Amino acid sequence: MELLIGLLSGAVGGNVAGGVMKNLNLGVLGNSIAGIVGGGIGGQVLSMLGAGGMAGGGMDIGSIIGQVASGGIGGGVLMAVIGLVKNAMAK
Repeated sequence: MELLIGLLSGAVGGNVAGGVMKNLNLGVLGNSIAGIVGGGIGGQVLSMLGAGGMAGGGMDIGSIIGQVASGGIGGGVLMAVIGLVKNAMAK
């Protein structure tokens, strides 16, 4: 369940980041795919570091908020990195 929360919040984070950073926008599908991958990776990395809210393994509100935050941030960051690489390759 925690992974699913990270993936969904990653998709949202990727699309929010694409909306904010118009020059890095990959389109809705590209933002969503990059966000899902980034959300999954971000959530797993932060949980391994103990900062993802899954350290206790429970599904309390703190754990869910931690997964939403880490997935959203991971999705937004990966979308921005892919957007930067895409723009650099186009030049």
